[in-house]
Amino acid sequence: MKTEIVTFYSEGNKLSGVLYLPDGDQGKPWPGIVQGPGFLGLKDAKHYIMMFERLCAAGYACLCFDDRGWGESEGKDRGWVMPQWQLEDIRNGITYMQTRADVDPNRIATYGSGGTGGGNAIYVAAIDPRVKCAVSYLGISNGRDWLHSMRREYEWVDYLKRIEENRKKRVLTGSGEVVSAREEIMVQTPERQTTTVKKEVEAKIPQQMPLACAEALLEYSPEDVVQKISPRATLFIAVEHDAVTPEEQSFRLYEKAGEPKKLILFRQTTHYGIYNDYFKEVAGAVVDFYNQYLKYHKIDIRESC
Repeated sequence: MKTEIVTFYSEGNKLSGVLYLPDGDQGKPWPGIVQGPGFLGLKDAKHYIMMFERLCAAGYACLCFDDRGWGESEGKDRGWVMPQWQLEDIRNGITYMQTRADVDPNRIATYGSGGTGGGNAIYVAAIDPRVKCAVSYLGISNGRDWLHSMRREYEWVDYLKRIEENRKKRVLTGSGEVVSAREEIMVQTPERQTTTVKKEVEAKIPQQMPLACAEALLEYSPEDVVQKISPRATLFIAVEHDAVTPEEQSFRLYEKAGEPKKLILFRQTTHYGIYNDYFKEVAGAVVDFYNQYLKYHKIDIRESC
């Protein structure tokens, strides 16, 4: 696998990415896979790179980048998680891939891992026909339900009131509340406090962000558009009893998606544990999926009997 540091622009913001390329020239121009990081994620996370190694070995070029305002990417609003911005960044990443002579512009797919990462892979595929297929790994289907699942009912009611008051404050003063990203946007689990999955990027991840990001997540709902992907294919990967991204989120995406679609549920592991416990199985399933569905035919024949 070869790596190339790349930059491209998304609505005027210069984004920093890494392009992972297969060794040699066999298969060029290669099919391309685009990933924006998951919730509170950065492009340099080791568990992303492990997957890119497997995909490059299978003949795929992979682009992963820091969202605007994150990591090494530009953006005046630092550390904001705004799904609508992230969707546009991914779509501009697709456009960047299409400008490269070593990538096949007609064979591009999305891949997303963790929370909004998995949800964004689906959302972009639904609104952008350039995406030939999509993989959602531990993704969310509905941001409102995801945030709700982390809180007891009285906490949830108070949380919604707080978000409403923050909206009024922003209108009257021009700025809003800044809160803990891990405790007041999402609520981290005991496993998150001890996992080492993201240790190589942990120091670079913001600890605080505007409460306005929670408002944006309330309005984020990949399940409302997932049916638009068909007849292009989707793969959903979930963990049973996932305390971070409940498997129900993937189930709902799967149920609302059109054919062809596939869901794989892993048992006896956790949201973070799966990256080590089942890496070979997950990577194998992802490669097989792209091998089957990341294709382009100059002649499209459809027949109904």
